[in-house]
Amino acid sequence: MRLILLTCLTMIAFAANSVLNRLALADGAMGPASFAAIRLVAGAGVLVALCLATQGGFSWRGKHRIWGTLSLALYVVGFSFAYVTLPSGVGALMLFGGVQVTMFSGAVVLGEDVPPNRWLGAGVAFAGLVWLLWPGGAAAPSLAGCLLMGAAALGWGVYSLLGRGADNPLQSTGANFLLAVPLGLLMFAILPDTATPKGIVLAAISGGVTSGLGYALWYSILPQLGAARAAVAQLTVPIIALVGGMAFLSEALSLRFAIAAALVLSGVVISLRGGKRA
Repeated sequence: MRLILLTCLTMIAFAANSVLNRLALADGAMGPASFAAIRLVAGAGVLVALCLATQGGFSWRGKHRIWGTLSLALYVVGFSFAYVTLPSGVGALMLFGGVQVTMFSGAVVLGEDVPPNRWLGAGVAFAGLVWLLWPGGAAAPSLAGCLLMGAAALGWGVYSLLGRGADNPLQSTGANFLLAVPLGLLMFAILPDTATPKGIVLAAISGGVTSGLGYALWYSILPQLGAARAAVAQLTVPIIALVGGMAFLSEALSLRFAIAAALVLSGVVISLRGGKRA
């Protein structure tokens, strides 16, 4: 029961990033560049503090540090700018589906043995994203938002692939967040925007609580969940984000989103079935 409750809390934290980002931008309390910069600063502060408190120190060492930092920055910045136009649930579904496609493509490129069920699952999930992005109709999401969230998904997918062999995931994430802060500040310097007290609070919560503490909690329960159950648990994130968007932002559930969500989530479930090789 404790593991179930902690897993639910972590998924709510992940989904809350979408709602907090969208809430800040929709109310005009924050611009996307300042939101991304403050999220990185707050996340780095919390993660470094956790490393010092729980592990007695902090280390910069780690494989692929430069690429990890760049891919993390791409995710955070693309995520923030995408939510200028995308609803919470749609953005979370695009991010989740895009990450799965990126990681599947990475496995193929790296020459990993991919069983048939993963090919089928990836195809179904990709069909869901195509349906969601297909132009035409009032329910079609913004093209600019889709491209930006696609960049965010690419960044997080690459970051996840690089982090699979990390010796200390918490320290690795803390170091990457800290090194990504200058990139976030550079983006804000190039594209300065609004930063009100309300927006700063929302961005700090997203960075320090739902990102920093959320990632730390995720790493602590991953060994008990296992890879398959962890992947299935993340299926709930777009749905939770949609519910949060409906509750706090008056966002509506569209038929296009419902069909796309069913295809993407079904595809991931298919890819997880049938085998140790997966």
